[in-house]
Amino acid sequence: MSEGIEETEKKSAPRKKFDLKGKLDLKEKLDLDDIDLGVSMPSTNLEEYMRVLKLARKPSREEFTMIAKVSMAGIGIIGTLGFVIYALLTELPKAI
Repeated sequence: MSEGIEETEKKSAPRKKFDLKGKLDLKEKLDLDDIDLGVSMPSTNLEEYMRVLKLARKPSREEFTMIAKVSMAGIGIIGTLGFVIYALLTELPKAI
């Protein structure tokens, strides 16, 4: 009988507020001051984004064509490799 009372008390207990920043700050929780984890929150400084947008320009037709050709070649190579692996894995067991 007391188990039922404890379960209802757990359900009605107030929930803790979700603190995303506290969850992401691993250095404070784990005391890793000397170790750089390489994880940081994205910058919200608009000046950095504006600088990138000012440097960006529309590619010329030659640049666009070259990028398209290289991208299509990469997709073709990866697709062919995937098909060869698939074919080997499906046909090889049948031959054995």
